[in-house]
Amino acid sequence: MSLLTKVPTGADLLAEIDALRKERNAVILAHYYQTPDIQDIADFVGDSLELSRKAAATDADVIAFCGVKFMADTAKILSPHKKVILPDMDAGCSLEDSCPPEKFKAFREAHPDHIALTYINCSTEVKALSDIIVTSSSAETILAQIPPEQKIIFGPDRHLGGYLSRKFGREMLLWPGVCIVHEAFSETELLKLKEQYPDAPIAAHPECPPSIIDHADYVGSTSGILKFAREFAGDTLIVATEPHIIHQMEKALPNKTFIGAPGADGNCSCNICPYMALNTMEKLYVALRDLTPQITIDEEVRIKAKRSLDRMLEMASGTVGMGDLGKVRLSGD
Repeated sequence: MSLLTKVPTGADLLAEIDALRKERNAVILAHYYQTPDIQDIADFVGDSLELSRKAAATDADVIAFCGVKFMADTAKILSPHKKVILPDMDAGCSLEDSCPPEKFKAFREAHPDHIALTYINCSTEVKALSDIIVTSSSAETILAQIPPEQKIIFGPDRHLGGYLSRKFGREMLLWPGVCIVHEAFSETELLKLKEQYPDAPIAAHPECPPSIIDHADYVGSTSGILKFAREFAGDTLIVATEPHIIHQMEKALPNKTFIGAPGADGNCSCNICPYMALNTMEKLYVALRDLTPQITIDEEVRIKAKRSLDRMLEMASGTVGMGDLGKVRLSGD
């Protein structure tokens, strides 16, 4: 019998999740790309690393991460003594899938004079093989601190890496991964939409391909796009990232209009993340009830992965200077 056959519905489901949250001393996290019902029941809504750091700062015994697996893994890296559950363990990521640890390790070994600047959208094992992790909000700050003579591997997102390479004039070896959501936006359809709303700026995530980025008035992380939505002077914004972020925009700014950038045929749902969509309220209830699926990470790998995350946090906060970057290489550790 399916675990979901005995799940309550409607208001009862909300009440049961809330009761389990208290009983388990759990904190519920929801990424901006989750459906509105999950966002609305969460204790915190935000970017992946921001959520993991907030959860680590709580006294919760259980972290229920409504996102994708690499995000829940990151929460476990930062909170090894807390139970971390993911409503659906099949909630993966095309970027993580594009970068198998054994292939990344071989690529690193083929370029020993490069440091690995790696996007957080990757597995724990790849984080452990990296020198510095970056997020879409911290990447520019960190790259600006790396001496121009230092050779860099950037993975797994070639669009984010390419954007940084063009902006900073830095040649980097780019891993060929892409986000299937941001890859789905259509330049042709975006320009048609812009014709309808000529005064509406375009805000785009740097995981988008250059054909979309080139038309953007603002390029930044999900939290950066939200900040831009609050601050831009107009009343209509075109949003080129996963459209569930618009829920937070509409809650915070009910007097503004937000339009999701279109996919290939102008109205497809191909820019909705299919992995994020695997999480549901029913699965969240079951995960809290049964404390499964639960994230487990080998401790040696966790420590190495945390080291690359810690370097990011130090550099993003300005507590590591340029002179310390010669100590970054992990491969010999």
